[in-house]
Amino acid sequence: METLTSTNPTKAYARGGNSLKMLHLSAKLWFIIATAGQWLFAFYIAAFYGKSTVLGDFERWNKVLPHGYVKGEPMGNLMVGFHVLFALILVVGGPLQLMPQVRERFPVFHRWLGRAYIFTAPLVAIDGAAMVWTRGSVGNTFMHVCNTIQVFYIVTFAWLSIRYARERKFALHRAWTLRLFMVTNGVWFFRIELMAWLVTMGGPVGIDTETFTGPFLNALALFAYAVPLSLIVLELYWKAQKTNNPTFRTITTVVIFLCVILTAIGVFGATMGMWLPRI
Repeated sequence: METLTSTNPTKAYARGGNSLKMLHLSAKLWFIIATAGQWLFAFYIAAFYGKSTVLGDFERWNKVLPHGYVKGEPMGNLMVGFHVLFALILVVGGPLQLMPQVRERFPVFHRWLGRAYIFTAPLVAIDGAAMVWTRGSVGNTFMHVCNTIQVFYIVTFAWLSIRYARERKFALHRAWTLRLFMVTNGVWFFRIELMAWLVTMGGPVGIDTETFTGPFLNALALFAYAVPLSLIVLELYWKAQKTNNPTFRTITTVVIFLCVILTAIGVFGATMGMWLPRI
């Protein structure tokens, strides 16, 4: 996607040649697979929660969200409902917002979608953290703290994205919007990386399935939320575009292709193991 490339791709290609083309190809492949995975997740959200809501079977939420529905707590249940609805907007709208075709052909839609995304992301993050600490969630305190740290990233990146858009510094605006996209999808990355681990390891290695704790889950929470690997890889990608060091660019390309493979495995595992069976 053009959004993932440098601000002057023609000059960059002239400097980098084939190595830069491979770098951009790896990023585009990852974005395509991630978009497919996000929209499959959106379909699952709409089908599972939509069906439960239409049928009035709100207790079915608890199969996915611990204490998602609590009888006699209408405000808390409403908070969960809004969280799911806004999350659906983010999962569908995020990839659309990053597509240059949408930005160029439908600029008005792009601007309004961007406003919705930037204002919704912090609301979902804050609401999600409140649900974790007030209603409880699977995992341990360390995992919950890591998830809460993610909220600070999301709020800060959203504010910076708005700031640079108002100042009409659009290159900086796009950069912070892409960073926002990466951290906003922390929960999605957590699920995808978890499923990739289960598929490649052939089972729950490093995971206590009874308590949903364990060394692997602690590491996953750390690098999905508190120290986001997705953000680190993004920064490496941008640095690789600007460098004249072919070794660094090649290493970065290999890292992104590895992310492509892991994302594809995770999306497949999540679709077949979690999303489709629950619909």
